[in-house]
Amino acid sequence: MTSEGKKGPCCASDMMSCCKVESIVGVDERGQMVLPKEIRERAKIGAGDKLALVSMEKDGEICCLSLIKVEKLESMVKSMLGPVMDEVLKR
Repeated sequence: MTSEGKKGPCCASDMMSCCKVESIVGVDERGQMVLPKEIRERAKIGAGDKLALVSMEKDGEICCLSLIKVEKLESMVKSMLGPVMDEVLKR
């Protein structure tokens, strides 16, 4: 929890030790994947929800893909960029 009593982003660097393989999914001939029902339920992902696909690159090759609910991404960006922008505006 942050000092304001709100939860910080679950993907903060100090929380990354919680990462684990949840499932193995296949890709069909059209490039589509299915997220298992149990994972969708635990992540509270429902029909119509928007997910951001975030990639990480190493040596010019994508090595990691993450799905983040759009509303969570917004709060993550604000928590990371907010302090930076505050510092820039002070100058």
